[in-house]
Amino acid sequence: MPDSTLSPARTSWKLPAKLSPIAFAFFMSGIMAFLMCLVITATNRGLSDGYLSAVLEAYRLAMPVAFVCVMAVRPVVMRLVKLTVKS
Repeated sequence: MPDSTLSPARTSWKLPAKLSPIAFAFFMSGIMAFLMCLVITATNRGLSDGYLSAVLEAYRLAMPVAFVCVMAVRPVVMRLVKLTVKS
């Protein structure tokens, strides 16, 4: 049996539950911004050489903007859902 005093304590990488709205906003904005960059870049310039580079360049701006927007409109969306869904 290994000596537990020699091995480092196992720490959890998970965020506390109270940060769920921020984690949700981060992942939702990241995924949606990337998908939108893929579509808009393809629409504007086609799937030519340098397509992926152009997508990633657009994503550098789109992701932080999308994150701030999701955080800003979250209360409005929560209110709209509350008004439209039976509880």
